[in-house]
Parts: sequence; C-alpha cells; structure tokens
Amino acid sequence: MLLARRQKLPGAGPRRLQDLDAGERRWAVARVALRAALTVTILLVAYYLSPGWGYSGVAALAKLVASFVVFVVIVMWLTRRVALDELPELRAIEVLALVVPLFLYLFATVYLSLSHESAAAFTEPLSHTRALYFTITVLSTVGFGDITPKSDIASIIVAIQMLLDLVILGALLRLVTTAAKKGLSRT
Repeated sequence: MLLARRQKLPGAGPRRLQDLDAGERRWAVARVALRAALTVTILLVAYYLSPGWGYSGVAALAKLVASFVVFVVIVMWLTRRVALDELPELRAIEVLALVVPLFLYLFATVYLSLSHESAAAFTEPLSHTRALYFTITVLSTVGFGDITPKSDIASIIVAIQMLLDLVILGALLRLVTTAAKKGLSRT
C-alpha cells in the first residue's frame, strides 16, 4: 500500500529496489511475481482453449507477421512503462517475464495451426502441448530432433523463429535494461 501511494504522489522520482526497506521490497517483488504468474496463466489458458486451426501456408506466415507487429507494439509500450515506473528495475524484470511467454505463445499458435492444416508440416502431428514444447526447444536451441519441420512453409517459419530468438533475447534484454537505466536517471 505504501508503495502504491508513493507512485501517485507528484514529484515522486524513481527508486532503486535496493533502496526500499525490507517490507516494501518484499511487497513490491510479490506484486511483480503475482502479476507475472497471472499473465503467464492467462496466456496458457488462452493458448489451450484456442482451437489451434485456421491458417496454412501463406496465411500462417501472414498471421505470424501481423502477430509480430502487435508483439513489437506491446514491447515498445511496456518498455516505456519501465522508463516511467517508480521502480524501473523491478518493472524491467516484469516485462521480461511477460514478453518471453508472449513470444512463445505467438509461435506455438502458428505451429499448432500449421500442423492441424497439414499433417505433412512436421514429422508428427502437433497437439497444443507438443507445439509449445517444439517452440521452446527452438528458442532454447536444444533441438532434440523429435519434431522437425517437413513442409517449406513450416521450415521458413521455424527459420524466422530461430533468427528472431537471437534478436529477441539480445535486443529485448538491451532495450529493457536501457529503459530501466533511463528511468533511474530521471529526477
């Protein structure tokens, strides 16, 4: 409560997490953890409730591009929130905890859709769980080889994810930490 009241006071500048007393720090971290857990839960529920079909070929690629544009807009909006937050370091952690699952959700839905539209898209048909698993193995570059793309469009989308994984992991981390530093430097 004290932290929430401070955020509303005019002239209340940014603070470092280490500058909070132990009670405020626990409360702030608990709030961020709860919001992140709630967001991931909502994304998982939405993902598992989605039918997982409807796009194939070029339509799947178009859906990916449109979803990525929305993703970038969300990242930019959240990054701005980091720079303006009273606790920019903590908000940066929250943004990372939100954006990575959103990125996984984006690709998992496309893979699931491709698999439902064409059994030949991957080495095996993908359920919601298998599509999410495949997306995570591509992100982590583990690549067990149990699921691989077989169709050209699936291969193209997987290649796009591989390239974006590098960009997202590096650029997103840089973007969010820069926003946190900018937020801390405001007076």
